[in-house]
Amino acid sequence: MKKFRNIALILLGIVFLTIVILGIVYKVNLSAIDSSDHTEIEVEIPAKTSAKKIGEILEEKDLIRSSTFFNIYVKLFNVEGFQSGKHVLSRDMNLETIIEKLKEKDTKTPNGNEVKITFKEGLNMREIATVIENNTNNSYDDVIELANNSDFIDELIEKYWFISEDIKNDNLYYKLEGYLFPDTYMFANKDVSVKDIFTKMLNQTDKILSQHKKEMEEKQLTPHFVLTMASILEKEGKTRDFADMSAVFFNRIAQNMKFESCATAIYGVKKEFNSIENRVITNDIMQNDNMYNTYKVQVPVGPIGNPGEAAIIAVINPSAADYVYFLSDNQGKTYFFKTYAEQTSKKNELIKAGKWN
Repeated sequence: MKKFRNIALILLGIVFLTIVILGIVYKVNLSAIDSSDHTEIEVEIPAKTSAKKIGEILEEKDLIRSSTFFNIYVKLFNVEGFQSGKHVLSRDMNLETIIEKLKEKDTKTPNGNEVKITFKEGLNMREIATVIENNTNNSYDDVIELANNSDFIDELIEKYWFISEDIKNDNLYYKLEGYLFPDTYMFANKDVSVKDIFTKMLNQTDKILSQHKKEMEEKQLTPHFVLTMASILEKEGKTRDFADMSAVFFNRIAQNMKFESCATAIYGVKKEFNSIENRVITNDIMQNDNMYNTYKVQVPVGPIGNPGEAAIIAVINPSAADYVYFLSDNQGKTYFFKTYAEQTSKKNELIKAGKWN
């Protein structure tokens, strides 16, 4: 009798342990992948896609932990009504939120007269004006004019916490440079006004910067400074290099060294820094007197493009590296150095290997 009681207790213990483990697995798989990652991720669900395939898409995008759990959950709770099309999700969403979002009607795919416009990270105001002109009934000049309109700028300073008197500096080429968040936006039709486009982009900037406001305040970083620095990172390197590049610029500030950024110097003479050919910097460009040229000034007067969130985060949280120099080869690889001699040696090595501009 005692033997059977012990076996029963063991079985009961196994059952209890199994329930506890299943409960933990359930809770973990329901939770968000990363509650601090608010980066928006666009997910496209083709028509007539099965729940199993949807789970695989979500797992591939690193939005859920397990497509198998997703499939079991959907069947267990008889979840229906997934909508095909494009949906915007993020890793701070738990499984239940993601499912509810996937049941909402697609708002990303153009319908009828709707216009979808994508502004890539790093575009400057001239490039944004070209994109708007190509996709709406507004002209290039309409965009540039509003970007520098004094009355409009005053309205924005009054409306948005992150826009200050800094953007009224007469040395700025375009007052709103750096403040228009790069993303994909939907508009009713091609008659959308430049003001409506700017407002939508500024609202997204507000959303992104607000997530980092407390940390910026704690580190005494103004939005204008953050956007200025982030715009340089966006032009100079790739996302994987942002944190170390940011460290380089902060280390240079600490050592009272000029940035000597080719991207800022080329922007200063109103040229584009968007191809190998356009990145060649001459002595005339380095010696040009303007408030963006960091061969002349330490920090540029304002942003040189419109940065994405990864660059913004890198400015707020640079790496701890003690580099003060970097250079990139013509294949996009970036090298970091502590001394000028190291940088010069690498440059000569790249020239010999045919990897220099």
